[in-house]
Formats: sequence, structure tokens, C-alpha cells
Amino acid sequence: MDLLRQKLTLLPEKPGVYLMKDTLGQIIYVGKAKVLKNRVRSYFTGSHDGKTERLVTQIADFEYIMTESEVEALVLECNLIKKHNPKYNILLRDDKTYPYLMITEENHPRILVTRQVKKGSGKYFGPYPNATAAKEAARLLNRLFPFRKCRQIPTRPCLYYHLEQCLAPCVTDVPLNAYVEMRKDVSTFLKGDQSKIITLIEDKMRTASESLHYERAREYRDLIKDLKLLQEKQNITLNDFIDRDVVGYAITTDQMCIQVFYIRLGKLLARESFIFPYYEETEEAFISFVAQFYIERAVWPPEILLPPVESLVLTNLFPILIPQKGKKRELVQMAMSNAQTTLHDQITLEIHQQSEIQLALATLGELLNIPVPSRIEAFDISNIGGTHNVAGMVQFVEGKPQRKEYRKYKIQPMENSDDTAAMGQVVLRRYTRLVSEGGPLPNLILVDGGKGQINAATKALKELNIMIPVAGMVKNDRHQTHGLIDQTGNPVVLPKNHPTFYLLGRIQNEVHRFAITFHRQQRAKRMTLSALDGIPGIGPKRKQQLLHHFPSLDDIQRASIEELHAAGLPHSAAATIYDYFRLTPLPAPL
Repeated sequence: MDLLRQKLTLLPEKPGVYLMKDTLGQIIYVGKAKVLKNRVRSYFTGSHDGKTERLVTQIADFEYIMTESEVEALVLECNLIKKHNPKYNILLRDDKTYPYLMITEENHPRILVTRQVKKGSGKYFGPYPNATAAKEAARLLNRLFPFRKCRQIPTRPCLYYHLEQCLAPCVTDVPLNAYVEMRKDVSTFLKGDQSKIITLIEDKMRTASESLHYERAREYRDLIKDLKLLQEKQNITLNDFIDRDVVGYAITTDQMCIQVFYIRLGKLLARESFIFPYYEETEEAFISFVAQFYIERAVWPPEILLPPVESLVLTNLFPILIPQKGKKRELVQMAMSNAQTTLHDQITLEIHQQSEIQLALATLGELLNIPVPSRIEAFDISNIGGTHNVAGMVQFVEGKPQRKEYRKYKIQPMENSDDTAAMGQVVLRRYTRLVSEGGPLPNLILVDGGKGQINAATKALKELNIMIPVAGMVKNDRHQTHGLIDQTGNPVVLPKNHPTFYLLGRIQNEVHRFAITFHRQQRAKRMTLSALDGIPGIGPKRKQQLLHHFPSLDDIQRASIEELHAAGLPHSAAATIYDYFRLTPLPAPL
């Protein structure tokens, strides 16, 4: 603490970014400041609420980086958060992203559906909340406009050329300006002028139906349906046909909810909610979120509507508008109101869930005659006929999964290679490591199985002089949670339709999912390695190169010589693999 006090006296009265560290030197929080001296000192003076107090108790040291302006500090803060993933920062881990339609920036462009936006790689339209409709629209546009279809330009024309759905740059000299008008037509179509295309397809549908081509007519009907979904009328509309986001927020003493409305072509198409704890002033936390949200997306709409904020730092980075009246202000107020409702509902739900979890854990302790098991670790063995033998371990604290603490195990060869012996080996390995590292031990160990698995786990614990209760999770003939077996081998009746039953079901399903996923990964990897064994000149090192670069064996087989060469292989080895897979079929899928 003396070192911290001394460093606090040296802080400059300039803007910048500060990095808080724990006793291990790990960065646990990154923040920006208009005046570093005032902001950093505020953590160590006066009283704080519970959430900030938790952060302050973890701070053992800090460092800072001065910047020329608050704008530079905001951008640097976002970059450092992305790099270090600090424990107490707002981390945008939500993987729910809506798809975009994209015209690629290539000499011979393509129309794609993508969920990743990369600045400079193409022109994007969306996002679209209806993924199926977006895919169908891309399929239709690819049929109507002869853009390139192949990922890699081949050496001879494909079926699309013969169907007049591609200009075939593989065999013809296509001038680059040939795509200019097509780009304009597609852009007009995706910006809302879809009536002409729909009328054209309706005519084709009627013609096909009158010609008794019912399958083709049905296909046209489905395309029209999906296209109408893309331009579906919403309750909220603006007549200026401008893409914009509307952002609002609500707070409690320790949590913030951000609501983002996506308005495309004047229509409200979708929304997203983010709820997280915050450790700064309300406005600072809101500004940090908005900056991180849009910097990570690389592209943003022409207009972003925000509620009133005192700092204008965001306006230097994004097309921010703070409406004072009219329809746009009503949209911001609606986003704020929705954020408040979402936050209230989430808190109410969490209180109810926490009550249910506490009841479940208390009942579980009573059933097994042990103290309330706040920390539970569960094990499961997965194999097929004794091959590819692996295990998974999951951890639940206060009834919630701690995915960072999950562990995978490859079972080492043993004289008696069965599930019971494998369980004993994994439990011994897990707690030998945990004891040596000084980690917290669980209050209860659950094993997937019966008395044999329980005895194997108990024996392993005795070797380590550890006393932890062990119970077995029993399934019925439909592979569903049925009951428990305590450490003495006696069955424990679980009350059905009770929080305890549902909690054990979640734990058992989660450890089974985790173990079997690892087993499938190992099996697929082994099959891939085996499939590569017969290729001349491809040894272990080059196999690993291929597995690291390509997601699957199927991708390796489809890869061109250039793509194989890009994986780090010499051109001759890439050509060998390319030729091999055109003569050798893939193994049957798993």
C-alpha cells in the first residue's frame, strides 16, 4: 500500500489510460480518464459501493499511459480491453450476431452471407434478423446476377456458366467495369426497392404453374415469401429510409443494461441487450461500452442515436446524434424504457433463480447428510468400445457452471482399462494437481456411474489423504437423470419436480456433453491423422501444420494447391496432397 500511495502522488494531470493489477501482476481492470490524477486517486479515497469495493480490494499495483486527448484515451482503452480481457471490465462476449449480405471487394466480386464484418473487404447490407431470409435473398441474387460463385477461380467453366449465372472469369476475359451496373442493381434491391424483382418472380411463378411446372412454381413462391420477410413492415418506421442504431441504458447500483435497436431502411428490425456490472461513473461506463461496441464491429450505420451525455468524446469517433425532440427522441426514450424493463426482469429472474439454487443445494446436502455443497465437481468417462478413452470434469459454484475451470483428460493406458479404473485415474490426477497448486477443493464430487465408480474415486482420494464426499449420478434407460447413490452405495431418492432434481440434471447433462464432445474431437483428429498417413512425404510435422490451418479433413481435401501452400507446405508437397485427394475418397463421416 505504501508503494501505491507513492505512485498516486506522481500521477499527471493529463488524459490517459490506467491498468489495475492484482498480486500476481495480472491486469484486472482497464479504464480511461480525462485527468489521470483525479480518476485513479478516486479508487483509493472515500467510500465505495459493494461492486467497486470488490475491485479495489484486488488492486495491488497500477500503471498508466498518457495520451494527447480523451478521444485517444477512449480508443486505447478499447484496444487494451480487447488485448487483456480484464476480469472487471465490460467484455462483449455475446456471440449472438445477425448476418449481413456482402458484395466482396474483389476483381471478380461475389455475393455472400456473413456474420463477420471486416472493414475494407466489401460492401455490407444489414444486419438481418431473419437468417433464413438473408440466405435465400443471397441465393436469389446469385441466380439473377452473374457474379462469381466459386471461392477459388477454377481452370475451367462450371455449371453456373452454362446456366448463365456467372460471367466465367476462369475462361473469359471479363472487364472489371462489367460488375459496376450489377453492383448498383444489387445495392438498389437491398436498400428496399424490391418490388420490381418480386413482380418479375411472380410472373415467372404464374408461367411455371400454367406450364404445370409445379416444383419450379413452388420454388418461386418460397423465394417471394423470403423476400417479403426482408422488407417486412414493423411497428416502428421512419420514412427517410436511413440505417441507424438507437442506444439506451438503465442502471441499478451495481448493474447496467444497454439496449441497442437496429433500424434499417427506416424500419426497426431487431434489438440486442447487454447486462453487466460497472465500476465507473454511469456516463463513463456508457461511453466505454459504446466505443468498444462499435470499434469491434469495424463498420457502423450512418447515424447512431444516443441519450444526452455531457462528454462529446464519442462524436469525434462515430456519427453520433443526440436528438432533442421529435420521432428520434421518442426512439431513444423507447430504448431507455426497454432497457429499464429488461434490467428489472433480469434482476427479478436472478433473485428467483438464486432462491431456487439455494433450495436445491440445501436439499442436496440434507439428502447426502453433508454440509451445503456450494462447490461441486462432476466427472464423466467417454469412449466407444474402450477406444479413444477420455474424461471430462465440470465445476459448478453456487449452482452455476464455471467454464474456465472445466478440464479434459486423455486416459492413460492401464492393465484394467474400464470405466471404473479410468474414473479412479482421473480423480487421482485432478486432485493431485489441485493440491499441489493450492486450489480450493470441492464440497462434493459427483461421478457418472454407480458404486464401482464411487469406490474408485474414494480410493483415489484416500491415497491423497483427502476427505471429500462422493456420490454417483444414475440415469434411466432413456439416458435421463434418475437418482443418486451416496458414498455408502445406498440409493438416494430425488424429489421429482424439485429444484434439486433439475440442478443434478443440468450437472449430469453438462458433464456428459463436455466429455462426449472431447471424445468426438479426439476421434475425428485420429481419423484425420490416419487419412493423411498414406500420403508420400507427409510426416508428423506437416500433418500438424495441416490440422492447425484447416478445420477438418474435408477442408484439406477440397483445398487448392495455393491454399495448401498457404498452410506452410512446400509447393511440391501441396501438389502431392492435392493429387492424392483427387484419387482417394474421404472416409465415411462420423
